[in-house]
Amino acid sequence: MMDMYQENILDHAQNPRHWGKLEPHDLHAADDNPLCGDQLEVTFRVDENNIITDIGWGGQGCAISQAAASMIGEELVGKPLDEVKQISKDDILELLGIPISMSRIKCALLSLKVIKAAAYNIERWSDDE
Repeated sequence: MMDMYQENILDHAQNPRHWGKLEPHDLHAADDNPLCGDQLEVTFRVDENNIITDIGWGGQGCAISQAAASMIGEELVGKPLDEVKQISKDDILELLGIPISMSRIKCALLSLKVIKAAAYNIERWSDDE
C-alpha cells in the first residue's frame, strides 16, 4: 500500500496538476521554506460566491512539497474559500498518505500555508497564525 502512495507522490511531482500561474487571477500568495529552499506561489480564480473556479501554481522544491501542491490543487476547484480556510495539517498529510519525518514536515505543509494565505487574501501566512 505504501508503494502506491509513493508512486502517487512521484507522479504528482513529475506531472503536476494545475501547474502555471493564472493570469488574470483573483487571489495570490507565495511563500518558501528557508530550511530547504522550497518555493511555492498560488493563484486562484473565484466566482461571485467565493467558489474557486480555477487554481494555478508554480514553484520549485522537493518531490514532497511539489506533490502536495499538486494534490491539494486538485481538491480545491469547486470549493468555497470558507472551506479552504478550514483545511488542516492533517488533511494535507492524509492526502500524501505516507509518514512524513520531522525534517520534511515543513516541505509537506508549505502548500497549506500558501493556499490559506490566498484564501484569506494575504500575501504570506505567518507561522503564528
